[in-house]
Amino acid sequence: MRRITGLGASVAVLTLVLAGCSSGDDGGGGGGGGDDSFRVVAFTSGNQTPIGAWWVKAVEEKADELGWDLTMIQGDFDFQKMNPQVESAIGQGTDVVLDGYTDVASIGSIVTAARDAEVPIFAMDSATEATDAFALNITTDQQGIVDGTLGALEESLGGLEGKNVMVIGHDPHPGIRMRAELAMESLEEAGATIAGGGVQKVESPATGRTEALSLVTDYLTANPDGLDAVWVGWDDAALGASQAIAEAGSQAKVTGSDATSEAIAQIQGGDTFVATANQPWPEVLDTVVEQVETYRETGELPAENYEAVDTTIVDDENASTITPSDKLG
Repeated sequence: MRRITGLGASVAVLTLVLAGCSSGDDGGGGGGGGDDSFRVVAFTSGNQTPIGAWWVKAVEEKADELGWDLTMIQGDFDFQKMNPQVESAIGQGTDVVLDGYTDVASIGSIVTAARDAEVPIFAMDSATEATDAFALNITTDQQGIVDGTLGALEESLGGLEGKNVMVIGHDPHPGIRMRAELAMESLEEAGATIAGGGVQKVESPATGRTEALSLVTDYLTANPDGLDAVWVGWDDAALGASQAIAEAGSQAKVTGSDATSEAIAQIQGGDTFVATANQPWPEVLDTVVEQVETYRETGELPAENYEAVDTTIVDDENASTITPSDKLG
């Protein structure tokens, strides 16, 4: 697994590119070369989440800085609306497609449109394994997130064996889906019991907090004092679980992932929410943009089309040093 080297290196590369770049060619598929502007179609289905909203703004800023002719499409989790818009934009001509936080399984028609137009798709957090749908997809190490958050639970509970732990996930997001399944498997291997017998699935990220609140409240109502912890695939839903635990007077612990402001504040301010995972999305975006610019200049695609980078587990010892993900831009 190749590690991202950091913002400084990316900025240095981009500075060199800005100093000597030429514009994109007349059509898709070639990169580099002519005098026309470099056209980029960017899209995300997750713009209603803090990370997705940051990505939209950050990509727009990169486009202004680098002189891209950018078309930004925001999907609001509505693939029937978003996918045709992206396909239409590709059909009107582009040099590159940029995907943020949208599962490759949900965009088959976009992948086909890009392939037919002979333009590459560069992606962030859009698959959990290598796929020829993308010239490059960079995501985070899901097993690392699981190991770190379960380690925090294990420490706070004095071990996982014999503990009753709920796992809350969301299948349409590939990273959350994978880490929820990994968490369940690791908990079972450690001798824990999975509350409800399997992953409890939130239907929509937009209502994740209220759905998780209901899931945990219902379980605690039926099983008072019968829950030791709730492992949750992302912070917003974890905050709903934390609220349910507080309202029930339970001593259960919670972990999340995303390092949002509210999650970090709860980690610092109490003992229910014990850990979250900080995913280095600004550095990931810098690296993706660096690879797009390399393609723009040379027509060369990355040698590897998949990377999974390390994350930082946030707990009460380092929470004060972390920039919350919803405060990135």
